[in-house]
Amino acid sequence: MLPTELTDTAYQAQLAHKKQRLSALLAPFAAPEIQVFASPLQHFRLRAEFRIWREGDQRHYAMFAPGSKNDVILLEQLPIASEKINQLMPQIKAAWQANEKLSHKLFQAEFLTTLSGEALVTLCYHCPVDNDWQAAAQPVAEQLGISLIGRSRGKRLVVGQDYVTEQLTINQRSFSYRQPEGSFTQPNGVMNQQMISWACKQLGQHEDDLLELYCGNGNFTLPMSTQVRRVLATEISKTSVKAAMANLTENQIDNIQLARLSAEEFTQALTGVREFRRLQEANIELGSYQFGTVFVDPPRAGMDSATCELIRQFPRIIYVSCNPETLANNIEQLSSTHRLAASALFDQFPWTEHIESGVVLERR
Repeated sequence: MLPTELTDTAYQAQLAHKKQRLSALLAPFAAPEIQVFASPLQHFRLRAEFRIWREGDQRHYAMFAPGSKNDVILLEQLPIASEKINQLMPQIKAAWQANEKLSHKLFQAEFLTTLSGEALVTLCYHCPVDNDWQAAAQPVAEQLGISLIGRSRGKRLVVGQDYVTEQLTINQRSFSYRQPEGSFTQPNGVMNQQMISWACKQLGQHEDDLLELYCGNGNFTLPMSTQVRRVLATEISKTSVKAAMANLTENQIDNIQLARLSAEEFTQALTGVREFRRLQEANIELGSYQFGTVFVDPPRAGMDSATCELIRQFPRIIYVSCNPETLANNIEQLSSTHRLAASALFDQFPWTEHIESGVVLERR
């Protein structure tokens, strides 16, 4: 739960605690001083999801207290959410209050916004969305200048687009990112730019190739591709791969190849254990690459043992992690061949215990 007041004093104390915790986890590996990237205290979160709670004839935005499914907190605003989300919350509420077709059986609202000012709102229902819903949503979307999506079991209606387009500036160059509804995107836009810039700085300029595992929509891939000869990026999610392909076209980048493989599958492909038709269909010849660096940003579970053994072959590993415990476990497996050369803490989720971090490992 958020503190009563989002003060700088409270924030700095929590950030210091996070640094202390990360330092303790990295201490066995002789980690260098951790570079800390602080977040804005408010309006940093570009995504928000609310339950819609009914009391009498009124429906309200609601969240549950941490660890509880019964302790409901009714909301009118959310200070940690972007200014765009806070602007839209009362406007969307007024829309469903004014139209029974938008409020009937409504149980959830999801907001997706960007630093560049775009917004998409998804309304979820316990009854089928239909043409009447779309007719009611159309003028709301037009008036607010947003996209609206209605979801019910097995059905989705889109008014506008089913994605937003983010604009990020990395090393004085602007990159355009398509972010589809329902797919993963970094929630803290300011911190995301810091993370990408840090990763690019750690990579440096190289004449060889970069391998990226878990590339998502190309969040890190696009800027890093400007610093190497070629990039081979892998991602298992079809939605993310589709967005990444659109982003390559939009940004006119031609030195990236995308493989729709999980990290485990790519390990099997690169080690010759298994052949994949998806690589052949994408005209990807693994033998043509000269990899010097691998970049990984795995899910909370970290990398499996086989993937750790695969990336051990690389002279340099840049690792961004959303779970410091699994990061430490992976570093332990890699520490016999690689040493920690840099470490960073990115406060992606202020006012929580969550730690986002990055490390660079170089072959001994």
